[in-house]
Amino acid sequence: MKITNYFDYNATTPTDPRVLEAMTPFFIEHFHNPSSYYRQAAQVGYEIEQSRQRVAKLINVRSQEIFFTSGGTESDNLAIFGVVNRLSAKGNHIITSSIEHPAVSNVCRYLEKNGYRVSYLPVDQTGLLDPEALEKTIDSGTILVSIMHANNEIGTIQPVKELCEIAHHHDVLFHTDAVQSAGKIQVNAAELGVDLLSLSSHKIYGPKGIGVLFKKDSVEIDPLIFGGSQEQDVRAGTENVPGIIGMGKAAELARVEGPSEAKRIGPLRDRLQQELTERIPEILINGHTEKRLFNTLNLSIKFIEGESILALLDQEEISLSSGSACSSKSQDPSPVLLSLGLKPEDARGSLRISLGKYNTDRDIDTLIEKLPGIVEKLRKISPFWTEK
Repeated sequence: MKITNYFDYNATTPTDPRVLEAMTPFFIEHFHNPSSYYRQAAQVGYEIEQSRQRVAKLINVRSQEIFFTSGGTESDNLAIFGVVNRLSAKGNHIITSSIEHPAVSNVCRYLEKNGYRVSYLPVDQTGLLDPEALEKTIDSGTILVSIMHANNEIGTIQPVKELCEIAHHHDVLFHTDAVQSAGKIQVNAAELGVDLLSLSSHKIYGPKGIGVLFKKDSVEIDPLIFGGSQEQDVRAGTENVPGIIGMGKAAELARVEGPSEAKRIGPLRDRLQQELTERIPEILINGHTEKRLFNTLNLSIKFIEGESILALLDQEEISLSSGSACSSKSQDPSPVLLSLGLKPEDARGSLRISLGKYNTDRDIDTLIEKLPGIVEKLRKISPFWTEK
């Protein structure tokens, strides 16, 4: 499988051919509804449970604590709405961070409009949250803390275990969006101590349209979707069997092959960062330089617009993004980068480069060769650029 000059793996990944091979029989040969009574349906149900176990092993939890959804966004929504609907009599205060994915931040803004109090914890210039800020913000009405494990734009990894311990000290539930971290770094939900955790298949070389919410047995939430008794009454609707099979296979491959891929991809990212910072003046590295995902590099190239850079890179058949894929068409500067303290004009000049399993040294060479020239071309017509 050959994919060249693709640098947007945090947006989505190609489906691994082995994942597609595992899924294919469940479109035609094993098409049966697992809720039916006959033998073929029972076999499909068995395969679903096998996939559930594979996902559970990826994050070190019990298979009965894994619930399949339509993706990371639904998992985030189910976690937050499920908790606040169940615990509304206990309190109405939610705590999150200023750099969450829209699947969390937009839910929180909706809840604010409907009588809930939401605290958005700030981060420092590297994107890290201060645990003391969480300690000071929790009050008697707090019912949920939702802090992402690793940021999708800058890659900064939060101290989730410490944050979770603080929440639990106050008898508050803790949810983490691990969509970007799972499959890249070790995500041990049992060790982190989280009560709820969201995953997405298409970030780990599985199919789109399938995700997971991990929920501790001891945690009760209200469903978002009502109907049949699928997924232990947590998520109604006939199961997306091919998607579930694909996610299970993708999780298995990530668990087995992820560590070796990290060792290969990390040096590629580091070489790219070094070369670009040496060749392009007035460039900023956004996010933590150490506590970040090994595949992620976020740059701000001063005095020009990121969208213009992307357009010229696209002409060279080089694919990357300027921020979260879920908000990449917005003309507004990234809220994540603004939260780091960047000026709006610098945030607009940002590029998110995210590497994956099909990137090679040749891809890195191509980007190193093309990007400096594009930047120089755009700066020549920028009214803000004065060559040093």
